[in-house]
Amino acid sequence: MASDQPDKRKRSNLPLDTFGDFQYRQALAEEMLPMIGRLYRNNVHLMLYGKLLVNLSVSEIMQAHRFVREAEKNELSEFETYQVITFLSSLELGPSEVDIGIIAAAYLFDDKKITMEEFVGDSVKDLVGKKGSVLEDAQDVVLYGFGRIGRLLARLLVEDSGGGDNLRLRAIVVRKSGKEDLIKRANLLRTDSVHGPFKGTVRVEEKDEQLIVNGSEVKIIYSDKPDSIDYASYGINKALLIDNTGVWRDQKSLGKHLKCNGIDKVLLTAPVKGKLKNIVHGINNETVSNKDDILGAASCTTNAIVPVLKVLNDEFRIISGHIETVHAYTNDQNLLDNFHEKSRRGRSAALNLVITETGAGKAVGQILPELEGKLTANAIRVPTPNVSLAIMKLNLEKSMDATELNDFLRQTAFHSKYKDQIDFTNSNEIVSSDFVGNRYAGIIDSAATICNENHAILYVWYDNEFGYTVQLLGLAKEMVGLTYKRYPEYQ
Repeated sequence: MASDQPDKRKRSNLPLDTFGDFQYRQALAEEMLPMIGRLYRNNVHLMLYGKLLVNLSVSEIMQAHRFVREAEKNELSEFETYQVITFLSSLELGPSEVDIGIIAAAYLFDDKKITMEEFVGDSVKDLVGKKGSVLEDAQDVVLYGFGRIGRLLARLLVEDSGGGDNLRLRAIVVRKSGKEDLIKRANLLRTDSVHGPFKGTVRVEEKDEQLIVNGSEVKIIYSDKPDSIDYASYGINKALLIDNTGVWRDQKSLGKHLKCNGIDKVLLTAPVKGKLKNIVHGINNETVSNKDDILGAASCTTNAIVPVLKVLNDEFRIISGHIETVHAYTNDQNLLDNFHEKSRRGRSAALNLVITETGAGKAVGQILPELEGKLTANAIRVPTPNVSLAIMKLNLEKSMDATELNDFLRQTAFHSKYKDQIDFTNSNEIVSSDFVGNRYAGIIDSAATICNENHAILYVWYDNEFGYTVQLLGLAKEMVGLTYKRYPEYQ
């Protein structure tokens, strides 16, 4: 929002006092909720500078508007976006993601002598009159495993059910652990010590061995053999199976899932081995073909660092570098000292900093061949349950100062095709817990950026559970052809 451009804000008759202004904007946000919901059920996802508005509360919508100050260094209020949403809700729009924030900001500072309705209508003209679905039928999804990532995937899948013709969670496969297995798993889905309670309903039907999650029937299938289940007998067909156990990692073992009646494709929530492809959603998707029936989603760290490395290499060219990850402890570590097959991981995760290896450096070269052999990496596991930090020390071909580098990264985070992967913050007070539940692959901590000519040190936060799961869901959608075009289009 450049200051030398015209400003079309029209805010006559608004309260002059701050509390009155707040109440006015709050009322507008309240009126947005049913319109956002109706559009969502018609497969139109409203966003505000990349932040999805679906299932947000009134206060969360208002907070999202304040976020625009960071994106544009200027204000955008509910008064402007309300007008955009109201007009959009009057149109018969096709499946899409519509960023009302970018549209509203563009209109305010556009010098064309046209009405807001004309401007918005022109921004989405390709969508008008194309109401419908992307998929002919809902896509069946099976979760194989129900640990940290599996439960978050379940939450996101039912949250993103839309009008019921998108991804549909049909079954969860686990090993039976006891008499109250179903009840205990339902409780683990309802509550989470890190991510808080599930914002929905979970009902247990022990007789039918299923959970009813936000009205969706989810069968619980007990098995410990990936090739022993007849999914079609449960009414599941052409399903995408998401294996979040991490037990099977190669073509032969993961291929056992495909032998089961009712399974068409497999997605592993970890790096795959051999000739199988590891995909970071939004980065190397173009390498995926219809023949790929098994894919890996790489690691949480790889998903966090690759988008940032990609844009930096495209702009400045990376000569060499080292990445140190400060990573939250994980389930594979011991809470108290005990035997562990990996070095150092046997020591108490809750009491120690634990140096360990990471495959992220090597994985970068697989995702971005232009960086193969240029990066090293290591990891330190620390006594926090979630949110990690990648410290990237890079040698670049171009010299710049911290301000120049941060300006580039800020622009990338808010105005490029990588805006769904990269987030940006300029807060001097931010700490790891502030990123719990963050939906981006990685978040640039611009206040910590250091530059010395062509030597740069960047700090990239990531919710190694939630942010990674959002990336998984994006890749899952792409595997089954469930993709939405973003409006306005990226420049």
